[in-house]
Amino acid sequence: MELEPATDLFLSLTPEKVLAAVEAAGLRCNPVCYPLNSFENRVYEVELEDRTRIVAKFYRPGRWSEEQILEEHQFLGELDEDEVPICPVRPFPDGSTLRRIDHIYYSLSDRRGGRAPDELDGTAAWRLGMLVGRLHNVAARRPAEHRLRLTPERFIRDDVAWLDDHATLPQHLRQRYFDAALAIADQLDGALAELDPGQIHRLHGDLHLGNVLLRDGLLRVLDFDDMTVGPAVQDLWLALPGRDSWALALRERFLEGYEQFRLFDRSTLRLIEPLRGLRVIHYAAWLARRWHDPAFPATWPHFGTLDYWQRETDDLEEQLALVRGELAPPAAAGGPGGGDGEERPAEEATLTNRDFFWDWEG
Repeated sequence: MELEPATDLFLSLTPEKVLAAVEAAGLRCNPVCYPLNSFENRVYEVELEDRTRIVAKFYRPGRWSEEQILEEHQFLGELDEDEVPICPVRPFPDGSTLRRIDHIYYSLSDRRGGRAPDELDGTAAWRLGMLVGRLHNVAARRPAEHRLRLTPERFIRDDVAWLDDHATLPQHLRQRYFDAALAIADQLDGALAELDPGQIHRLHGDLHLGNVLLRDGLLRVLDFDDMTVGPAVQDLWLALPGRDSWALALRERFLEGYEQFRLFDRSTLRLIEPLRGLRVIHYAAWLARRWHDPAFPATWPHFGTLDYWQRETDDLEEQLALVRGELAPPAAAGGPGGGDGEERPAEEATLTNRDFFWDWEG
């Protein structure tokens, strides 16, 4: 009888174990195994005997249930059948897509080359919109019973309770931070309550540009690990997080592409600012929850310092003012921008993915 795992770390996952897991799928490997950039899970590029490469993904123990992971795989399979460019999961010889080694679930997928675009121009935003519209057409066909729903209860209030229980914030900032976070949760509750149930469906959930691959003009969506159930706008604002006129023009180009395949309710754009607040809170709580993993202090040495929490508290209070309409978004300089072949005006400050994703690389 197997014992339950005592840790969410990957202490037993040596390169030899990675190769053994791949060979258990009936694939012969060369002794070549490269770790890929991933903090939540462990992901490796493995060379097969014929010198082709595959990707082996090992899920953080205790994070997802088997049913939740299989719903991710089911979604990927449906997208692949509809020829939406993603990286499909490869079945094992028995037809399954999920196995375990040392209590760690893992899956295999095809390797696809390319790079994450630093930012989008008008054409790329339009094409990404078409891709996400096709993705959401597939997403809306079937419910996901076991995946998390993108709600303030799960992604704000639960995190606030955890941070409080673990005395994570400096005492003199605690009440300010929690008051702002819970007020954003209340605002998001009200906005989500106004949506029709048909506007809530499966999402990628984490569709920033680091999860988009560009090669030879083809865009491909990667990493559905944070697949969730929520409003379509979540898969828009993460790819285009800016507020300036350039970003707003790119957003419109994205929606023009999206609506080639699927209608988009522009009234849901009002959810962007509360969802932005949710992201800030959940990201900070994610780092705090993972701080026992040695990879996190090594990568984010500034996290948890007094300066860090002071900045987070100030920013969260400003975000609440934006959500409530008490503070106008930064004025957009210059013309509309975002057109094909145009460059962003040099004087125009903007928010980029690096402002929202501290582990952004590119």
